[in-house]
Amino acid sequence: MKELWTTMASLMGVLAFSQTLLHTVVPPELRFAFLKLFQRLFNCFSSYCYYEITEIDGVNTNELYNAVQLYLSSSASSSTAGTTSSSNRLSLTRGLNSSAITFGLANNDRLSDVFNGVSVVWEHNVTPRQSQTFSWRPLPEEKRGFTLRINKRDQPGILEAYLEFITDKANEIRRKNQDRLLYTNSRGGSLDSRGHPWESVPFKHPSTFETLAMDPIKKREIMCDLRDFADGQAFYKRTGRAWKRGYLLYGPPGTGKSSMIAAMANFLGYDIYDLELTEVNTNSELRKLLMKTSSKSIIVIEDIDCSINLTNRKKSNGTGARNDSVSDTRSRSPGIPIPGDPDNNGGNNSITLSGLLNFTDGLWSCCGSERIFVFTTNHIDKLDPALLRSGRMDMHIHMSYCSFPSLKILLKTYLGCEPGDISPDVSSDLAAVIDEAEMTPADISEVLIKNRRDNDKALRELLEVLRKKKTVNRRLRRRLVAEVEDEAEEKRALDSPKEGGGAANGGGDDVEVNYKKSEEEDNGID
Repeated sequence: MKELWTTMASLMGVLAFSQTLLHTVVPPELRFAFLKLFQRLFNCFSSYCYYEITEIDGVNTNELYNAVQLYLSSSASSSTAGTTSSSNRLSLTRGLNSSAITFGLANNDRLSDVFNGVSVVWEHNVTPRQSQTFSWRPLPEEKRGFTLRINKRDQPGILEAYLEFITDKANEIRRKNQDRLLYTNSRGGSLDSRGHPWESVPFKHPSTFETLAMDPIKKREIMCDLRDFADGQAFYKRTGRAWKRGYLLYGPPGTGKSSMIAAMANFLGYDIYDLELTEVNTNSELRKLLMKTSSKSIIVIEDIDCSINLTNRKKSNGTGARNDSVSDTRSRSPGIPIPGDPDNNGGNNSITLSGLLNFTDGLWSCCGSERIFVFTTNHIDKLDPALLRSGRMDMHIHMSYCSFPSLKILLKTYLGCEPGDISPDVSSDLAAVIDEAEMTPADISEVLIKNRRDNDKALRELLEVLRKKKTVNRRLRRRLVAEVEDEAEEKRALDSPKEGGGAANGGGDDVEVNYKKSEEEDNGID
């Protein structure tokens, strides 16, 4: 053993002497050329291609490095087939504004991945950075990068597609991990400390499509439409359309319009921009707000019929000759204050209908991509038809009163009752009264929340409330029918003398014949 250590020490000494002699005799340029020639020879005989992705490209951060890091973090934490790591060491990280812990590839470790049936190998290289001279931007102490190894025969077919797949996957992971935000425009168009016109808070609304009280068929239709929109970048580009979509939610108050917006945001992972039109003074400010919104967002205008004067121009123009000037002014510039107008809700607001239409469907709506516009209203008949057409509001969703399928969702959500947990008699009684009761999901939810600890009591009280509401609705309908009939009878009574007088005062032969006939009848009676 002693002789072995002596021999190894001698060899190390010879190698050290040879290295010193080589550095002394051979100039650096020749050594670099020899090393480069050796690498070329190695690449010629090697069956693999190697690609380096460094953390910093010059003085800028390499976005591809961040994308690869996120993608490999999901691969490292996944146990699916085709993704294996050569080591059990994984790094754990939690980013800023992130609610999830991500796995990462440890320093100088390897990970294999499979894409379209082709196996590739990633290696995370971390080396100490040499001392740097003066720099305007301080660099990290360690030099980090990824090395991608692909077989030469597979490289032409998958490299570009694989890197694009990694980028898309990283964007999806980043959007899921990052907390969503709820924005609102600043009062009077003022800017915050960062110079932005939007103020934000974390969006924590728990509403989802599973808990949304709506007909399941209509719900699936909306979810499919949203998924087609989110995955339709190539379609919108091919057809020459802006990558946006508009939804109009209308119906009585309490039917779940705000919950629907929250469910859409949670389903797609989008931020929400809640636009308050009464705080926007001009069309120019409206355009600036649109320019400051991000992609993958939902722009919401709630109760649009109450925000500014956007009434139906056709109805406004038919109010009579005496009010033609006022109606025409409203139709041309809805939102401009009219002296003595009791319906003016805009104050100093001068947003016009044309400005709002350009906001949703004009040239300015194309500054950005993957945006959804959602308008809500309780009275769809009050809105101008130009605002409702396809291209602006592509899908009209009627949020109606609670139906029996919606009621089953509420019972499952609030009481944990499956369809088999409710007796057939109670279920049939609920189904018989729910449509005529015309109760909103909000009203039914209050009954269930109050009795959520006792399912039987909750069902009994709910059935009693529905029956009472059904009786009240029947009385109201009868009263309305009676009032309509009375008005029709009064109208017929008022119109009858006018018709007789009109015939007597007419001209021509028919009038003479009627006059003679009436005179003969009078003589006969006498």
